[in-house]
Amino acid sequence: MKVISYNLQKHKAAGELAALVSAHDPDILCLQECDVPELPAEIGGLVLADATQSNRLGLALFYRASTYRLQGTRILGLKKSLHDRIAKPAHERVLGARLRDIDDGRDFIVASFHAAPLTALNSLRRHQIRAALDELASLGDGLPQLMVGDYNYPIFKEHLGQAVRDHGYALTMSDDHTYTRYRVFRGHYDFATSKGFDIEHITTLPQASSDHRPILVTVTAD
Repeated sequence: MKVISYNLQKHKAAGELAALVSAHDPDILCLQECDVPELPAEIGGLVLADATQSNRLGLALFYRASTYRLQGTRILGLKKSLHDRIAKPAHERVLGARLRDIDDGRDFIVASFHAAPLTALNSLRRHQIRAALDELASLGDGLPQLMVGDYNYPIFKEHLGQAVRDHGYALTMSDDHTYTRYRVFRGHYDFATSKGFDIEHITTLPQASSDHRPILVTVTAD
């Protein structure tokens, strides 16, 4: 299974999506910072599973309907940072979907995630990540689970990695930096947390009009 995650930078990179899907043929597309009303219902054979409705910076998830059947979705609000309370960019920071493989009948959970911005403490983002993983599990107890997106966590990842492992999940970063626009903030912002999946590799794709680079996650079930 191939999953692309892309932060569109306030929908700026939305025009790239059709070409991105055509070039890499993903099974699932997870978006952050999109203008939901402007999204199409389908992109290159991927259909919209669900999207946030109250966010200024929206989340969306597309999937290949010829391969999977949508069993349900869940949109989650998480503990707010001070920036969230003042600027109100995103009340809902997780969008999860339970999908069923048409061929083998197995279900799994996949999610698009956008953590609090860099003005928040890392401790708050760790809290958001743990809460998101716990709440997503309610879509199906014991199912394989993959959460991709913009974690806004460029430094001190050893602390995050240990916290995620202690929670029973794995943290996997891509092969190159995903945010390079400003050198002082350069780092791996976009990556994956998972359980019940074998992540073969995460490839950082070329940068275009967004300040983030999309990532391509290739996984198989354990």
